Amino acid sequence: MIIFIVMSDGSPEEVLSKLFRIYDLNSDGMITLREMKKLIKDMYGLLKTDNPKVAAEALIAKTAHAEMDKDSDGNITMEEFITACMGQDEITKMLTLKLVNIFVEDQ
Repeated sequence: MIIFIVMSDGSPEEVLSKLFRIYDLNSDGMITLREMKKLIKDMYGLLKTDNPKVAAEALIAKTAHAEMDKDSDGNITMEEFITACMGQDEITKMLTLKLVNIFVEDQ
């Protein structure tokens, strides 16, 4: 319930900033490919879906990371994360919708 209150307050950009901070595991201001892989793995666990093959998780993580990492430096900044989540890239859009469902939808 606390997560819902925190995540439902503010503009879409503010909510995405809060989500970014959750997945920036070491709080360095960037999401690495390793952190993205953990995000994908944890998200599938939270959704209680059939666990896809590890290769599928890795492929989704790599694709999402590549979509978000616009300057191709290997790290996703908060600005890149918000821009990608607000954009129309396929994998990023899917992840954003699932993240919002996990953290915001349940009231």
